[in-house]
Amino acid sequence: MDALDGNAIGGLLHEVFGTEMTAATATCASCGATGPVALFTVFLRAPGTVARCRVCSAVLMVIVRAKGMNCVDLRGLARLEAA
Repeated sequence: MDALDGNAIGGLLHEVFGTEMTAATATCASCGATGPVALFTVFLRAPGTVARCRVCSAVLMVIVRAKGMNCVDLRGLARLEAA
């Protein structure tokens, strides 16, 4: 599975949040690392789209499309703040 950066899900995040999110600041709930969403490590071919912390590899975000809607799990984030 090829890893991409958070820019690869810019369109999907805009669809989910309604605004540009790759410049948003995120904090990992596992290790406390903070940085822009664009620096997430992203896997598009997992069961859904999976974003991981670049520092500790914890799962930060999972987005799955089911029955025509995006289901979002953000429990790996301690904080997400739009720029």
